[in-house]
Amino acid sequence: MEKPQSWRELVATLTPELHQSLKNAVETGRWPNGDKLTAAQREHSLQAIIAYDQLYLPQEQRTAFIDREGLKKSHCDD
Repeated sequence: MEKPQSWRELVATLTPELHQSLKNAVETGRWPNGDKLTAAQREHSLQAIIAYDQLYLPQEQRTAFIDREGLKKSHCDD
């Protein structure tokens, strides 16, 4: 197997099932086999999840999406 040339190529290899498995691992702090994630594994998994979300999911389905509809605007919105 060839080494991916960019993060986009790497993220393109993720299946929806693997994406969900990574999300579950980050949420629970454990891999499906019960092993605990290290801090580095959690960080890298979260980066992969966010990159996948950015490429393949609509904004309202992405990790950490905040629905601002109906909220009062503040100086932070600019």
